[in-house]
Amino acid sequence: MKVRLSDFKESWGEMFEKEAQFLKTIFGDEVIKFEHFGSTAVPGLKSKPVIDMMCIVKDIKKIDSFNDKMHTLGYDVAGEWGIEGRRLFRKGGENRTHHIHFYQLDNPQIKRHLIFRDYLQSHPTEVDRYSNFKEELAQRFDSTSDYSPAKKEFVKEMEMQALHWFEKYQQH
Repeated sequence: MKVRLSDFKESWGEMFEKEAQFLKTIFGDEVIKFEHFGSTAVPGLKSKPVIDMMCIVKDIKKIDSFNDKMHTLGYDVAGEWGIEGRRLFRKGGENRTHHIHFYQLDNPQIKRHLIFRDYLQSHPTEVDRYSNFKEELAQRFDSTSDYSPAKKEFVKEMEMQALHWFEKYQQH
């Protein structure tokens, strides 16, 4: 898939809200909470225009029973897709609009994603640094299959900074 980087858009928050309302009609009480995370949740951050949504649920195994329904509604059913305990659904085919990540309430990935989002939201200089890095990669790589792995190490380092910030912030 081609790398599509966009400037931040206010409409991404609205797209998240609209999709959360729709998914609530499907999954009902299985969902405890929806969270908007990833680059589209950070004002000022350049991003692929794909909304990352987190659906925190009581029992991840129950989500599998919705696979056929989600498929008929036009979602790709991707299963764990490399992260144990996650269920991933992708909406929009080649012009993807949403990645919907389901995690059970006790999954450690939840904390990692939300701390990273909160760190970026409160550190505009890091947002600029990350945006510039993404732009450099997008110029070097045409395909997301090359672009995504190329940013992995940078993101991992930034996540470590976010975790240190969070731990320090929690002590005060």
